[in-house]
Amino acid sequence: MKLYRKENAAELMALLSDRAENISPEIMNTVAEVIANVRKNGDAALLEYTEKFDKVKLTSFFMTEEEKEELIKKVPAELRYAIDEAADNIRAFHEKQKQNSWMTNECGKIMGQLVRPIEKVGLYVPGGTAAYPSSVLMNAIPAKVAGVKKITMVTPPKNEGINPAVVYAAKVAGVCDIVKVGGAQAVAALAYGTESIERVDKIVGPGNIFVAMAKKLVFGAVDIDMIAGPSEVLVIADDRANPAYVAADLMSQAEHDPMAASILITTSEKLAGAVEKEIEAQKALLSRHDIIDRSLDAYGSIIIVDSLSEAAELSNKIAPEHLELSVADPFTLLPLITNAGSIFLGDNAPEPLGDYFAGPNHVLPTNGTARFSSALGVDSFIKKSSYLYYSEDALQAIGEKVITFANAEGLSAHANSIKQRLK
Repeated sequence: MKLYRKENAAELMALLSDRAENISPEIMNTVAEVIANVRKNGDAALLEYTEKFDKVKLTSFFMTEEEKEELIKKVPAELRYAIDEAADNIRAFHEKQKQNSWMTNECGKIMGQLVRPIEKVGLYVPGGTAAYPSSVLMNAIPAKVAGVKKITMVTPPKNEGINPAVVYAAKVAGVCDIVKVGGAQAVAALAYGTESIERVDKIVGPGNIFVAMAKKLVFGAVDIDMIAGPSEVLVIADDRANPAYVAADLMSQAEHDPMAASILITTSEKLAGAVEKEIEAQKALLSRHDIIDRSLDAYGSIIIVDSLSEAAELSNKIAPEHLELSVADPFTLLPLITNAGSIFLGDNAPEPLGDYFAGPNHVLPTNGTARFSSALGVDSFIKKSSYLYYSEDALQAIGEKVITFANAEGLSAHANSIKQRLK
């Protein structure tokens, strides 16, 4: 891990910025070609790409109920119970985010806002070296709480079948259909529809760079959750923090991806040294130590500051996806935090607790976008329509003011629309 002082922390900011923008034009061109092919050739293109990239020759895109139940039987009872309880926690948390329609009525003027759910949502679930039932829960449950009628899950097929835990999580979360297609081609199918797959209104869920770029290119035809970049965790720690805990939490994020960033900001040089020693001791026992090594070598960082307020100020500039406040009184530091995707308070709330079980969503803004965006939630799956009604007397009372506005902008037809009613 690289050591920074507060005065040269700008070097780290530049490094993180470069990481976020490291996308080759070749990838964009490839993804654009895939999307164009799916738009033109529909199901035939999906079959072609699935055989080419996944080495699977499909006879049907949709998983049958019998197939789902056979896979679900393979999920160990202990894991089923954990998924069930996590789903309950996630549902309870997101129920508190629900919004209601409202209306005002005074002096002949009725105005209000209708809150309505998005009708159809597509959920992408990766099917590579790791399977993520937790992501199924985090994406689908807020959609169901919002009132989404239909969730279609797409995931790459494998010869050995789709991960049973993912299928079980889909059932628990209320997913309607599971489509055995992955990659940029699956995103295109959800965005534009094919002969077999109905187009959706929004696409959510994590994926590799090809999936992320496909979501970026179809945005506008559909809504998307976000363009998720490599993951990151930032730990603010004081001199009494447990170095074993801090080291473990930094590595829990580093194991995601060689591009993941794990950052420690601390007031204690002694703690910084102890954390580095703990990383070396613990890393050898972890299955993904090669990825951890590559991630920490590239983006692992320790920044020494003079005070916790300085640490908070620097953290706000970085705007991390995950922020841990490993300090004696995290609730005193919390008001100073303005930019973070999700905040974990104290020594006993590590980031993996939020990833899997506690209830807050783990789909979070990355690459500093927590400066202006939020975690996935119920709001991500609703839309709002305003409405207004004016009585004749109410319009007569203010009509000339509207005409003044319209004339100031040179829009005479707008003004005329009001004038016709003032005669």
